[in-house]
Amino acid sequence: MRIVIQRVSEANVVIDGKVNGEIGQGFMILLGVGSDDTAEDIDWLVRKIVGLRVFNDDEGVMNRSIMEIGGDILVVSQFTLMASTKKGNRPSYINAAPHEISIPLYEEFLKRLSNALGKPVAHGEFGADMKVGLVNDGPVTIMMDTKNKQ
Repeated sequence: MRIVIQRVSEANVVIDGKVNGEIGQGFMILLGVGSDDTAEDIDWLVRKIVGLRVFNDDEGVMNRSIMEIGGDILVVSQFTLMASTKKGNRPSYINAAPHEISIPLYEEFLKRLSNALGKPVAHGEFGADMKVGLVNDGPVTIMMDTKNKQ
């Protein structure tokens, strides 16, 4: 699994002209699911996300986690994160999981992240044409890949 986390002051996802999910301060997470991803990848990511200390403390140092600030999370599926650009100019998505693998893992990711956060996680709709809006706070943007945990 690959994710892009952006620290935001607000974010939303719109589908067919209607807001499907929106948050205030917290994380906007783009999630790509690979064909060899498992529930172990979900567990690792969830632990990293809720423990990630990128929110400012009283001295202005990034030292607080999303749990400590009571922040929200918005998750949007994005298979293009699995793109390979090694050959040519047209990305290959051969590493992206097919729907029968990616949808259950996406749904399980939402469930486990919500449980760890202790509140619902806002989200988009898997496979939908979505319009994502956000105000990146900092900016702070971090990428994680469960195949590169070192």
